[in-house]
Formats: sequence, structure tokens, C-alpha cells
Amino acid sequence: MNFKLLSLLVMLIFMSCSKKENDIVNTDNISVSTVVERFDQKFYTTPPDKIKELKVSFPYLFPEPNPDSVWVNKMQNKDEQELFAESQKLYADFLVEKEQLNLLFKHIKYYYPKFSEPKVITILTNVDYNNKVVLADSLLFISLDIFLGKDHEVYNDFPNYIKQNYTKEHMIVSVAEPFADQYLPSSSSKTFIARMIQEGKKLALVQAYLPNVSLNEIIGYSQEQLAWAKKSEEDIWKYFVENLMFYSTDTQLTNRFIEDAPFSKFYLEYDKNSPGKIGSWFGWQIVQSFMKNNDITLQNMILTDNEEIFSKSKYKPKKKQ
Repeated sequence: MNFKLLSLLVMLIFMSCSKKENDIVNTDNISVSTVVERFDQKFYTTPPDKIKELKVSFPYLFPEPNPDSVWVNKMQNKDEQELFAESQKLYADFLVEKEQLNLLFKHIKYYYPKFSEPKVITILTNVDYNNKVVLADSLLFISLDIFLGKDHEVYNDFPNYIKQNYTKEHMIVSVAEPFADQYLPSSSSKTFIARMIQEGKKLALVQAYLPNVSLNEIIGYSQEQLAWAKKSEEDIWKYFVENLMFYSTDTQLTNRFIEDAPFSKFYLEYDKNSPGKIGSWFGWQIVQSFMKNNDITLQNMILTDNEEIFSKSKYKPKKKQ
């Protein structure tokens, strides 16, 4: 009997290890060619009499009908030169970031073999946070001055919840997001649960593209915020249930629980302790539960109806310890 029990334990351990290994995506044989053009360096170090050569190389960054004098004034502007100098303290060589991009593109190509990696162009946008990363067909623009570190003085007037992800570490997550959007079908359902799961699908895609990035970085939480979400999971779920929110089409629920915000809006005393977009976090947990309990690929999961995912996820909030 002892021998049989030992054999069973060994088998279970082997099966568990095999499953873990099978969950690891091997991208060693996937070939990508990551090209990075340092427009920021070229623009702010080019002599004024060479501006025409730069315009030939990057015509899409010099919209007409601006005369050359506009660009010369811009490249010689004191504030912009200072911002460029600050960005160079972190991104003078960009070697680490290029390797991150290379791995990102490999993982996207693993799931979508027809994927063609874009040319990467590094730029400065005078801290235009609405355009920190722009994917335009075969070009990917990364605004380096959005990722100088959350405590950088250039962000002094920004709210904490906005600037907490303006870091070198979060850049690759911001880059991965438009690629997730590219493959994520829109949802016709307007229910709160469908909206949560739509965001959960996006987070699942980003997580698959960036398997070595921490969970809190994927969603843009601090470690303390993620810990709060996990600790409060049962209470928040109970709040959603008791207030009949799942199938509500009230658009204010998006503002309260899904959009980026300093905190989620339960209208309770603990609001100030909560992270924003807690509904997105729950959508992610539901999608993960669905993937665990159903034999389905990532590609087919994102094509599955959001409310069907909810019904088949077998999701249950973790009870308090």
C-alpha cells in the first residue's frame, strides 16, 4: 500500500510539473527583427543646416506646411533640450528596452504567427500623456518623456494615480496595450459584467505577451494596491451582488469601477484605500478562472462572448484568510 501511495504521489507531482512546463511559452525559435530608430536623439542633436536630411528620413514627423524655422526653433528650445537631457539619463542606449521589445514581439508572434513587428521610433512629446505610445500601421512611437519615473519633477503637477506608471518598468506594459487592443474584438453587450470582462480580456492578452512582468505592473497597481484588491476580493464581490450590478447597463459604473481613477467609487468609508479600475481587476480574475476551467486557447477566449465567459468561468472570490 505504501509503495502504491508513493507511486501515486510521484505521478501527481510529475503531472503537476508537466502542466507547469506546458504553460511556459517557448519563443526561442520565433524570429523577429526589432528595429529602433532614435528620432529623439537625432532631432535634438542635428545641426540646423541638416534639418532637410532629417525630414527626408522621417517625413511623417514633419507635417506640412510648417517651415523649417519651426523645427529649428523647437530643436533649440531650452525647455525641450532640458527634457531631452533628462530622458538621456535613462535611455541613452535603449539596449534593455530593445530586448524587452524583442521578447514582446516574439510572444505576440507566437499567438498570432502573421504578426509583423513594427519599426520602433523613440520621440519626445512634451509630456503628452494621451500619446505616450502610438501604434500606426507599421510604426510604433514611444514617447520617452512619459517614462522618466513617477517622482520626476516634470510630473509635479500630475495626480499620483496618473504618474505612478510613468516609469521605466511600466514602459513595456504601455507598449503592449495597443497590440492587445489590435486583436481584441469589441463587445456589443453593455452590461457591467461584460464591460469588466472586456477589460479582463485585454489584461490577459498583455499578461500573455509579457509573461515575465509582475501582475501589479500589468494592471498598473502598486504592490500595496494589488494586496488590497486581493484582501478585499470577497467583500467587493458581495457589494456587486447585493447591489445587482452585474447585468446593469448604467454607464456610471464604468466611471466608478473600470476607468483609471485615484480610487474606486463604492461610496463607502474605505473608498480612499481602494485602487481605481477595480472592476477591470475582477474581469481579469474571471477570465483567468475561465481559462483554468475550460479547455480553450487564448485566441479563442477573446472571441468568446463576455457573458458566456462569466457563466462558464466558475469564478468564486477568495475568502478572507
